[in-house]
Amino acid sequence: MDSKITEDLRATRAGRTAEEILGKCVHCGFCTATCPTYQLLGDELDGPRGRIYLIKQLLEGKQVSAKTRSHLDRCLTCRACETTCPSGVKYSHLLDVGRQVLEAKLPRPLAEAAWRRLLGSVLPRPALFGAAVKLGRLLRPLLPATLAGKLPAAPAVGAPWPVAVGHGRRMLVLAGCVQPSLAPNINAATARVLDRLGVELFEAAPAGCCGAVRFHLNDLDGAGKDMRRNIDAWWPQVQGGVEAIVVTASGCGVQVRDYGRILADDADYAEKAARISALCRDPAEILSLERDALLPQLAARFDKRGKLAFHSPCTLQHGLQIRGDIEALLQAAGYELTPVADSHLCCGSAGTYAILQAELAGRLRDNKLAALSAGGPALAATANIGCLTHLQAAGVLPVRHWIELIDEVLA
Repeated sequence: MDSKITEDLRATRAGRTAEEILGKCVHCGFCTATCPTYQLLGDELDGPRGRIYLIKQLLEGKQVSAKTRSHLDRCLTCRACETTCPSGVKYSHLLDVGRQVLEAKLPRPLAEAAWRRLLGSVLPRPALFGAAVKLGRLLRPLLPATLAGKLPAAPAVGAPWPVAVGHGRRMLVLAGCVQPSLAPNINAATARVLDRLGVELFEAAPAGCCGAVRFHLNDLDGAGKDMRRNIDAWWPQVQGGVEAIVVTASGCGVQVRDYGRILADDADYAEKAARISALCRDPAEILSLERDALLPQLAARFDKRGKLAFHSPCTLQHGLQIRGDIEALLQAAGYELTPVADSHLCCGSAGTYAILQAELAGRLRDNKLAALSAGGPALAATANIGCLTHLQAAGVLPVRHWIELIDEVLA
């Protein structure tokens, strides 16, 4: 695709990156076949190819409108199109640039901007979000359904972390922002599983939100602060030789894996960010490397545990490119995995998308739950806190993080 982006943009790394990405698109349209919003709406501008044209016009300095913003806002950034694209178009990176330029060129209405600022102020701060969750449970009948459904009915309680016994191997884990309040047992379960494999897992204060919430709300300054804070918190441990930085939410994992690219122009943090990205691991990657030690433990406790549907988050299969590893572990633990139609399609969570685009997110969730339920499973498992809370809120199936199930089998 030929493009003539403005000279001021071409002078920036982001502009040159966007121009390179645009040059790879050959208009084939394969991406529309796997785009969740195009499948729902049937509008070319609500598919990747159409959005690429809109971004191209924006970067070339042509007039844009609120309609342009609506089409870009409706994108889930699920990256299914990237998995499908035969030309290797990094659509998500182009979308990042397009949204940032559009935000500067076409400010949002005051009420909309204020709502987004509120989300970007509360969600990334664990203490503030935790207090909001407690208050929300009390005021649940007064809250919009999109918010009320995401709140646990009772305080979430996690089982204890294992007592440190001086394992020679050590790994960091991201505490996150909403997960400590909504599902604290996920990191604790990961720590218990790794403890049985001779690895000590620990959190490092004040690391918290990975930066994804504010990054995808186009608050680049706020996202940058989140990322640099985490790097500063982790760096002494990285210098001390930790093996990996484990991220139990695949959505956060994609963000941390991207620190090196996002902070590439930061002279003080570029090298550190690249090192952090290289150390980032999903629990599935860790356990796959530890199969020789893990599988005998699972085999010793093997039992038929019933039917289970696994929802692979977009950030896991399209972002981190992890496919099949978790399913194999769950089967080794005794679960019978049921088939899930259109497993490549998004469930509609996508960070704040389920709040800002509630109608579309609800339709996508209904479709996903129908696919997950088709095989008659007793429960569903996933790998991302956002997907977990979004699917759980419908009340159709109990939903767990897959690492909790492995932990329970080993216990």
